[in-house]
Amino acid sequence: MPTEHIRQALPGDELSLMGLREEAEKWLAASGIDQWRDPATRGPALVKWRADIVAGRTWVVEDQDTITATITLTGPDFDFWRPEDDPQSAVYAAKLITTRSAAGNHLGGRLLDFACRKAQAAGLPWVRLDCWRDNERLQRFYLQEGFQHVRTEAPRHRKSGWLGQRPANVIRYPSEQLHEVDTHLSSKRSA
Repeated sequence: MPTEHIRQALPGDELSLMGLREEAEKWLAASGIDQWRDPATRGPALVKWRADIVAGRTWVVEDQDTITATITLTGPDFDFWRPEDDPQSAVYAAKLITTRSAAGNHLGGRLLDFACRKAQAAGLPWVRLDCWRDNERLQRFYLQEGFQHVRTEAPRHRKSGWLGQRPANVIRYPSEQLHEVDTHLSSKRSA
């Protein structure tokens, strides 16, 4: 029986999430990709993760009680999405990070399938995301996972801005679906 499952993140998980990010930072740097290289952004990232966890927007994949991946499902970022995009018609995937030891098992793609299932359950036709404008490798990954490039925005205060979307009914790994475990914050707090 597989030990891997997905659950909502809980308070206290943010340190494990930062560990995933720091591992990704090192891998990105070794790959010559200029993303998340400024350690000064870690503090604000932790604050944001804590807020997303409390709001029930962040999910983690666990394998034998070790967090191996994360994704945050949120609303539109109005630095990028315009009224003519019908911003409320999508679930927005953010902070998708997988551990390097999971490379090759479609974990990132399965998380995107999870986002599609959540969009479908909410009656929304799209999953959308933004990624760093200079990270062409990540852009190719999203294109290979069925996303279409919408456009690239370049606000001066943001390094992200490559916008992609995928129909919510596109499920690329149906036989490798992540098993969702219920971990409501209220039941964990009362335990």
